[in-house]
Amino acid sequence: MNEDYEKLRSRIAERMWEVFPPMEEEIEHTDVIPKDVMVPALQEVGALGLLVPKEYGGAGLTVTQYLPILADLSRIHGGLRGFVHAHNSSTHVFSMLASEEQKARLLPLAARGEVSFGMGITEPDHGTGADIGTTATRDGEHYVLTGQKWLTTNSDWVRYFIVFCKTDPAAGAAGVSAILMERDAEGLRIDPLPPTLGTRGLQHGHVQMERVRVPIGNRLGREGEGLGLIEEGMELSRVFVAASSLGTAEEALQMSLARARSRETFGQPIGTRQAVQRYLAEMATDVLALRSMLENTAARIDAGHRVPAEASACKLFGLEAVCRVTDRALLVFGGIGFTRKFPIERMLRDARANVVEEGPPAIQHLVIARTMLMGYYFEGSIFDTPYTRAVTATV
Repeated sequence: MNEDYEKLRSRIAERMWEVFPPMEEEIEHTDVIPKDVMVPALQEVGALGLLVPKEYGGAGLTVTQYLPILADLSRIHGGLRGFVHAHNSSTHVFSMLASEEQKARLLPLAARGEVSFGMGITEPDHGTGADIGTTATRDGEHYVLTGQKWLTTNSDWVRYFIVFCKTDPAAGAAGVSAILMERDAEGLRIDPLPPTLGTRGLQHGHVQMERVRVPIGNRLGREGEGLGLIEEGMELSRVFVAASSLGTAEEALQMSLARARSRETFGQPIGTRQAVQRYLAEMATDVLALRSMLENTAARIDAGHRVPAEASACKLFGLEAVCRVTDRALLVFGGIGFTRKFPIERMLRDARANVVEEGPPAIQHLVIARTMLMGYYFEGSIFDTPYTRAVTATV
């Protein structure tokens, strides 16, 4: 962390606190974020190129630096956090996959918010990964894409979709590739999905492809690399979602502390009640634990390590923590917290998006357990020790 970074973080947070809260009521009722207001404000403070390397016009932040900014935005509104998260994460995935020519052409535009990418992974009729149903058939100098994706965030705004598809259906997991598809391609249709429980204003589209022709040069990486790239990209995105959980939980805790001091019954603040103190203590414990997990995992990512189990553990604990904390906040506020007089009701709904983003709990359980059974070891802690009892199992 340095002075320039602190100025950037402060500039983003201060501007978004100015711009977003006045629009919150409108967004919650219309389910539309006024992008003519939000996007210029984000461009003004450089919030759309946070993970883009400096040589392409971005801020070039490390993961350790990016997570607090994402948490700051999560304190304000789930729709704002989701918009910025989706843009920066998909741009980072593009940077991971793209050739030097592709990066030189598009990353500067993405850093300025003039171009954005949408992730085409989740499908309505198939699972993620080797079960993907979308196909890309080679036809001369083009791929012909057929299939559908949904829950594609920012689908009303993105210029390009990073579509993960089967270029060799017979090869199973080894046949998945990534292809860049423009939103105005012939044969592409984008339909809106029904309104969501939380993160109101954030659009998640249903992308349908009927023999969409895409130049071979739009492939990202080599054929067959797609599944491994999905897994690596998911690691980082799961950590980002956990940071979003942290921001919402921290704000809910701070609001609950203020309420516990100011709300009086029987002539005393409710914070003097043992039951309320227990809620606050449980909330603080979740916040501190999640913060420590994220700091450790971000440090490992910035050191160049893969973090398959840590990322899923952060995502899993983060979703559980933010749901517990917002539930406790509702208890501290009481019946009035169930109304829209305070943001607690909205934050409780926004928190539920973190449950399903980048895989539900069952997926995180699978990744953590499978990774450890394959011999993965959690490193980088002061508690690491070579001295442990050797336990062997015989069949």
